[in-house]
This record gives sequence, C-alpha cells and structure tokens, in this order.
Amino acid sequence: MSDTIDYYYASHSPFTWFGHKAFIDVAAKHNKTINYKPVNLMEVWKISGAVAPPQRPPMRQRYRLIELQRVAEFRGLTVITQPDSFPTNPERADLCCAVLVQQGKDPGPFLFSVGEALWAHDRQIADEALLAELLDKAGHDGQAVVNASKDESLSELRSANSQEAIELDVVGVPSYVYKGEVFWGQDRIDYLDHTLTTGRKPITKVS
Repeated sequence: MSDTIDYYYASHSPFTWFGHKAFIDVAAKHNKTINYKPVNLMEVWKISGAVAPPQRPPMRQRYRLIELQRVAEFRGLTVITQPDSFPTNPERADLCCAVLVQQGKDPGPFLFSVGEALWAHDRQIADEALLAELLDKAGHDGQAVVNASKDESLSELRSANSQEAIELDVVGVPSYVYKGEVFWGQDRIDYLDHTLTTGRKPITKVS
C-alpha cells in the first residue's frame, strides 16, 4: 500500500487554496504523507490545452467568477473574485514551500496563508516581504527561507515537477495523485477519499 499522495499545485491558484485544508484532512484521515510538488502552471497548460483566464471566451470568464463564489461559500471562505494583485507570479511562494520541504518542515499552513493573502485580502504574493511575513507567522525564519528559495536547484525542481505532472496527464491544479491515478481539482477530493476508504484498484488507463 502506498503511504503517499503527490500534490501538484500552484500557490496562486484559487482552487489550490479552496481545497487545501480539505485535502490535508483527507490525507490525515487515511494516514497518508503528502508530497508537495509545485509546478509551473503555464507549462502544464501548454500541454493540457488550457489558457489563462483573460484569454478565455467571455462566457467562460463569467462562469469562473460564479464558480469562485460558489466554491468559496461551500468551503467556508471569503473570496475577492477579481483582486488587483492577480494575475501574479507564484514562483517565489512555490519555491519557499520547496525550501520548507527540504528542511523537513510542514509547508501546509504557509501555503494556505499564501492563497488567503491573495484571494481573501488582495495582497501581492510575489512580494518577498509579504512572503517573509507569512513564513514568520507560520513559525519559520521568513527571510532565511526566502533567501534559500533563490537557489537555482529549486527552480530546476519546479520545472522537473512540471514535466512529471505532464507525463502523468495532470491537466491543471490542484491535482492529487495516488498510485498513479490523477484526481484533478478541489472538487475531486471526495473521490480521492472514497478511493482511500475502499482500497479499490487505481484507475489509470482508458478502457
């Protein structure tokens, strides 16, 4: 039995934020370790066929704004659907998470706080001072983690995660991968929970 779930995410994704705590709860319920794997969402989207929200047809843009409100309400969160701080570059925040993983620390609370800063408070998550502040609040040495995140090997790790995600047919974020089966989207957490509860065989091939 696999004791790990691979978590492909981008810290600026509202849907990563929406599903984050529910996913952590499911992993804890089943005693599974989470492998945090930040990806470059634009690279994944190039292969999966998705485009950034401003490039989508108007009806899809409008539906996305409805969906943001609906999912936030369902998860008990407050969302700003069109924050001035978005679009933004999530790379520094992603790499700060990677530093925490390398240090053997739990990046979960920090990752949630990044999404909250952007989507609930319209703060600029590309700002290193903000990231240091959020890291401090999560119990880390914020500036030290931000500095460590600038190691080139971490950018290479994020790129490798992106390629790995593409090879697994990860369509977007968040995606939770258990035994090779991809569960894409925060609205698939119940399916993941069911899989872990029943112990069914992974569905990884088109039949």
